Amino acid sequence: MSARLLLLCPGQGAQGPDMYALAATDPGAAALIARHRPAAEPDALFANRVAQPAIVCATLAMWEALRERIPAPALVAGYSIGELSAYGVAGALDAAQAIELAGVRAALMDQAAAAGPPQALAAIGGLALARLRALAAGARWHVAIVTGPDTCIVGGFEHDLPVLAQALAAAGARCERLPVTLASHTPLIAAAVAPFAAALAAQPFGAARCPVLGGISAARVHDKAGAVAHLSRQLAETIEWRDCMDSAVEAGITVALELGPGAGLARMFRAQHPGLACRSVSEFRSLDGVAGWVAAQFA
Repeated sequence: MSARLLLLCPGQGAQGPDMYALAATDPGAAALIARHRPAAEPDALFANRVAQPAIVCATLAMWEALRERIPAPALVAGYSIGELSAYGVAGALDAAQAIELAGVRAALMDQAAAAGPPQALAAIGGLALARLRALAAGARWHVAIVTGPDTCIVGGFEHDLPVLAQALAAAGARCERLPVTLASHTPLIAAAVAPFAAALAAQPFGAARCPVLGGISAARVHDKAGAVAHLSRQLAETIEWRDCMDSAVEAGITVALELGPGAGLARMFRAQHPGLACRSVSEFRSLDGVAGWVAAQFA
């Protein structure tokens, strides 16, 4: 069987002031960064309004740097805001559109969250998913992202977090608050869904060069209607990331490369499918190193 490449586009969590450095060694990517990089102080990189467009910019700059150096992907998948980046990688949106839409997405989500008490996200694990889901529901929290058979991300109101943490500790599970100030991918963000769908529908979409995996369904999306539905609904619905990883392998993917920033998706993929060749660009010191590793998987 010939090699088939999956490109992975990350969400929030690993951003930092150096996240553009490797891509910027390519002139085309450096020009993209100069045009579209959000202006922000380093301590503002985790503010939602900055983080979302910054991550999309960094991811698409890395794709710009690599697109002539590696084979075309057979499939693209994105985690949370990374799903928007994925449509840029697939060619359905250009970089300017995707980064602008990331800013719109962030503003709408912030507006939805501001209508109620402060929100939060946490990573929980150490018990079977059904048990984690029940404990979260008991604290009035929601499963935001399913990441494994015994791990997930949950979101809810900040004032209920101590109740959740206590219940998890009593059950022998773990809980880590994440540096995100809104309950993404839960019903608490539902007010953002319709206006973001409208913003997406108003944008021209080109023909995607390969399918994008929809986070809420793990289905391959090929057209604008599917993209608008998946990108808007995922703001308030659970992302089935574990299913996405399985779906990619079922589609015949043999090689996966995370475009960064960070290596969280590559680590999850290796844990779920240890036989599949998977790396992140953040594990390399040069673009030639990335391209050389990918080429070796196709040899």
